[in-house]
Amino acid sequence: MTISNSTLDDIPEIFRLYHLATEYQKAKFPGNVWPEFDEDFIATEVLENRQFKLVINHEIACIWSITYNDAQIWEEKENNDAVYLHRIATNPNFRGLNFVQIIANWAKDFGQKENRKFIRMDTCGQNDRLINHYKNAGFQFLGMKKLQDASGLQEHYQNADVCYFEIEL
Repeated sequence: MTISNSTLDDIPEIFRLYHLATEYQKAKFPGNVWPEFDEDFIATEVLENRQFKLVINHEIACIWSITYNDAQIWEEKENNDAVYLHRIATNPNFRGLNFVQIIANWAKDFGQKENRKFIRMDTCGQNDRLINHYKNAGFQFLGMKKLQDASGLQEHYQNADVCYFEIEL
């Protein structure tokens, strides 16, 4: 198992995994699914080394992205002191291997190297199973609220209840 930055060559697989994740969300949690992501948006993340992949036996098993600030979602808590995890998508061939725990452990090391104080992530909608999954991976559940201003954010943030999670480093 290796974790590395995604490459531009990975973009078709990234979109395939996003599509499969969205289909899974529709089946399991129909109230809140990811929108179609823009290819330029994803390519920018790749070029800025903010898109990651976990590879097992030469196959991408999981992907995620990071940001270093997230003021619109984290509002008053944003102090440029966190790494924010976004859009974790697991290849269905590798479901059940607890990649969230692996990503949390990776993010702790990554965040410390980047001199950050927190690892943070969010999800939309009250999905108790997912909340517990993130808590079991070491994230503290900070609560849920609607964003003050979701303009310019992806569609799934519009008028959604946002759940906040954090690991203090």
